[in-house]
Amino acid sequence: MESFVEEKYQHTEVISSKRRLFDIRLRELWDYRDLVMVFVRRDFVAQYKQTILGPLWFVLQPILTALMFYLIFGRIASIPTQGIHPFLFYFSGLTLWGYFSDVFTKCSNTFVGNSTLFGKVYFPRLTVPMSIVISGLYKWMIQTIVLVGVMIWFNIAGMEHIKLHWSLAFVPLYLLLLAMLGLGLGVLFSSLTTKYRDLSFMLTFGVQLLMYGTPIIYPLSFTSGIFRNLLEWNPLSAILENFRFALFSVGVFDVRGLVYAAVFTFVTLTVGIVVFYRVEKSFMDTV
Repeated sequence: MESFVEEKYQHTEVISSKRRLFDIRLRELWDYRDLVMVFVRRDFVAQYKQTILGPLWFVLQPILTALMFYLIFGRIASIPTQGIHPFLFYFSGLTLWGYFSDVFTKCSNTFVGNSTLFGKVYFPRLTVPMSIVISGLYKWMIQTIVLVGVMIWFNIAGMEHIKLHWSLAFVPLYLLLLAMLGLGLGVLFSSLTTKYRDLSFMLTFGVQLLMYGTPIIYPLSFTSGIFRNLLEWNPLSAILENFRFALFSVGVFDVRGLVYAAVFTFVTLTVGIVVFYRVEKSFMDTV
């Protein structure tokens, strides 16, 4: 009788809170890929359901910010932009920065913002931040299409002579690094904020400071001394500088900075995911 019951009710999957330190179970993410796309759709619907302009905000936000930077830093402060038209300089930097900051800030709210859902049913918790990474790509693509259109218009109007570089082929790599860095930092902060809520307040302020510590409103060549050294420790600096170099052929292709950004991203992502999986077993007791 017992053997019959065992054969009839064999387990197809065993869910356990015990796992090895680096057991991240990427196969689970693939098995739940349909759920990831459901969360992607949820992000779009929830964010723009009751707005009049809807997805147009993807475009309006960076354009208005670039115009504000152009008036303040380009016209009033007269900060040089390496010969690139200031508006294009700011807009190109904001497209990448917007993707990184969006992934970072939203992933950092994974546990606190989804605690009710996590407490009801089991599914890989990492599907939520992965959906944020994917939904952010759609926004970036829309903004990039607008950026290309603006570049073409500037070129036709004779306001800027656009000269693309062969390193444009590395743009997918830049996006991958930004996505993985934002994901790693986001899940790390999400894990820590389950116990230390002060970090959620520090995060908003910290992201704003980080923007000014990244060459978005000024080129890296504009800095010198210890401030230049500090900026080079920022992995975002090399990514943004190389992205602009690919678009405008101004500056240099920083291979060393790109390697440093890749190593920094890999370490951050590994630590973030390991901590994330350690915290997910008991975060409901502290949220």
